[in-house]
Formats: sequence, structure tokens, C-alpha cells
Amino acid sequence: MAKSTPTRPANPSGGIDIEEVTGLRERGLAGVLFASQPFWITVALAVLCVLMAYVAPAFASLDNFYNITRNFAFIGVMALGMTAVIITGGIDLSIGSIMGLVGIVLGLLLEAGWPWYVAVSAGLVAGMAAGAINGYLIAYLRLAPFVVTLGMLSIARSAAIVLSGNRMIYDFGPGADAVYWIGGGSILGISNPVWVLVVGALVFGFIFNATAWGRYLYAIGGNERAAGLTGVPVARIKLQVYVVSGLTAAIAGILITGWQGSAINALGVGYELRVIASTVIGGTNLMGGEGGAYGAFIGAALIELIRNALLMAGVDSNWQGAFVGLFIILAVLLERLRGQRGG
Repeated sequence: MAKSTPTRPANPSGGIDIEEVTGLRERGLAGVLFASQPFWITVALAVLCVLMAYVAPAFASLDNFYNITRNFAFIGVMALGMTAVIITGGIDLSIGSIMGLVGIVLGLLLEAGWPWYVAVSAGLVAGMAAGAINGYLIAYLRLAPFVVTLGMLSIARSAAIVLSGNRMIYDFGPGADAVYWIGGGSILGISNPVWVLVVGALVFGFIFNATAWGRYLYAIGGNERAAGLTGVPVARIKLQVYVVSGLTAAIAGILITGWQGSAINALGVGYELRVIASTVIGGTNLMGGEGGAYGAFIGAALIELIRNALLMAGVDSNWQGAFVGLFIILAVLLERLRGQRGG
């Protein structure tokens, strides 16, 4: 469909402009806002906060605010990496298991007396290695992301169980205080995981919007074949996004292990659904080519806020998964309706 766009100089090479692949066009600020799913999610978040503060005054307490922000930070950090994956048209179902594996690696090394920074570094490497395996199989052997990451989900979880001997690790040795502070400490009254999420969102936002690598992600998700014709290194970029996803899962695993004060092999079970829900609710298109860091941030915040509201309303916690699944379906439906209106 033809669109009215500002006059642009012709591509001197006679090839395809990357803008033709990504579909990026200049629009007015109002048009961008009102067509943006993250904008409406932000509005919904604000309305829900006001409503809950009126219905349940305890909701607006500083302690509850601290808990909500800390809890959604774990999901939000992973949602940043998942956003990069989904923008390219992929999916990563293994992040919860990678999170659990990283927690066990961290705990075992601390228990053995290794310095905390060595244990943390090893956890990050373990997460990136798992992501690299996913990425290589998907990008270079052209296996389906769903199948590969589903397999890694099982492999990483089994590895965590075997390495830990199916036991909880809570003796973190001389590095315990540092790890506890990383995950459970605070700066200026805001929990450390929230600071990590804020910094991560800013970094990912810059990468997505102001770097060639970020533009490559949208190009691949918009039309992988056409992206290759423009010179985008498709296989390398796809490998890298899964490494990034493994890294963000590892960071979240380290944070939550430090907060809990123990490492368990069941850490992260079911988190992949919450992360995908946060990403999709925040406006990332499951078909690829659309998404952003702020959407991941605000989507994670909305999921946690609703979870907290349900608990305060006395709703059985077993229903939380049903609500998350419903939100995923509604977000996809909203994206479909937006696409039809735009078409």
C-alpha cells in the first residue's frame, strides 16, 4: 500500500533501502502516540493504579510499591532480551530454565568458596552459552525457534537438577553478603533490580532506535529475505539475539537468587509465559518487526500490577496463569485489529 512520505534521495546503488524493509516512516508525535500500544498500556496502568488506591488504600503504601517494582523488575529484565528475539520473528521458551541453571551455577560456586564476582561471571557465561546454542541451531542450522528453545528448556532444567543434586543451595560462603545486596539491596529507597531494569531499558532503547544493529532486528522481523538483500547479516544477528536473551535471563537469575538468598533448581518455572505476556502486551508483534524497550518495561509492570491487585482482592493465586494467558490472547487480538485498521 502506498504511503505519503517525505521526499528521500534515491538509493545510489539502485538496491532496496532498509526503510522499505523495516517500514519505518516519519509521523507526527500525536499520530505516533495514539497508534502506540505502549501508550495505551501506560494509560491503563495509570487508571488501574488510581482505581486500586481508591478501593484498597494499602495498595498505595510505600512497602507495596517497593514490592511491586522489585517483582516486575525480574520479569522486565528478561522481557528486554525477549523483545529483541521476537522483533526478529523468533521466540525463546528456554529463558525460565536458563534462569534456574544460572542460579544453580552461581550457588554452587559460592558454596565452594569462590569469590562472588567469579560466581556471578560464571552465571552470566552459562546463560550466554545456552543462548548461543539456541542461536546457532536456529540461525545456522535453520531449525525452528519453538522446537530448539523448547528442547533447551528441558536440557537446562535437567542440568540444574543434576548439578545441584536436586537440593537447595543456601550456603553462599564469604560472597553471601555481596550477592544478597545485588538482588535484595536498594539505592535511594529503590530496589537494585529496578535500577538494573531502568538502566537496561535505556540501553536497549538506545540500541533499538539509534544503532544499525537495532535497525537490523526490525529489518529481519519485517522481511528476512529482503533484509538479506540489503546486506543485513541475518544469521549472525539471529545468533546474537539469542545470546542476548540468555544474558538477560542470567542477569534476572542472579538478581532473584540474591534476593531469595538461596538457589533452587525450580527457579524460573513458568516465567517464560509471563515474560512473553509482558513483551506482547507491551506492543511487540509475535510475527516480528515491531516492538521496543519501553513496551517490555511497561508490559512487565502491568502484569505485576494486575497480579498484585488480584492478590489484594482475594482472588485465588491459581487463577493468575489464566489471567496471563487471557492477556496474551487479548494483546494479539488488539494487534490484529490495529493491523486491519491500518490496512
